[in-house]
Amino acid sequence: MRITVIEDDDRVARGLVTVLAQAGFEVHRVATAAEAAEAAEAAPSDVVLVDLGLPDGDGLDVIRRLRDRPETAVIAVTARSEEHERVRGLRAGADDYIVKPFGVPELLARIDAVLRRTRGARALCHPDEPLVVGPMRIGVGTREVTVDGTPVALTRKEFELLLLLARRAPNVVSRDVILDQIWGATWESTSRTLDTHIAALRHKLGRVVLIRTIHGVGYRLLADQPELIG
Repeated sequence: MRITVIEDDDRVARGLVTVLAQAGFEVHRVATAAEAAEAAEAAPSDVVLVDLGLPDGDGLDVIRRLRDRPETAVIAVTARSEEHERVRGLRAGADDYIVKPFGVPELLARIDAVLRRTRGARALCHPDEPLVVGPMRIGVGTREVTVDGTPVALTRKEFELLLLLARRAPNVVSRDVILDQIWGATWESTSRTLDTHIAALRHKLGRVVLIRTIHGVGYRLLADQPELIG
């Protein structure tokens, strides 16, 4: 997942880039509206964090231009906390709005939320392309999985779980997000079911496609990195 941070304050930008990179995202930072336009053309992002107070223009104009990319999620990041400012940001086309100062868990939760909302648009943009993670190929439409060319037989829930992890790879996906999206529940019995499905996937995928446990958080999918097994 690629995230672009549009922020002119170097201190704030460094903090955002650091925490997002630690969460497993590929992060690109720009400081002006002009640089943001160039970056959007050069390499479209999955998520864009837009500071509304840019030195060469209003961040709302940047958001309006990004609306031409329905597969890109946009979060307005600003110190403007008044309700009418939040409404302006949302009406301009932001998927969400977060007010400074904010905590890292809130930011990551909001990124998860907007990615869920834009997943359908991204799938429509590339409906026939297989999802590839290292030696693993996932046919989203055919629901077929191969590792090094060898078919892997999965149950319906195993496939849905693997697809969710693969779409976010190598980012961490929290247990709560997995339980909500795959089972639509968060109670303890379902949590144990998740553990069972993770164990089954690990057995079927072998050691070249790994599901690493991030204790107290969730899971991340890796490939060809046996030293990172969790």
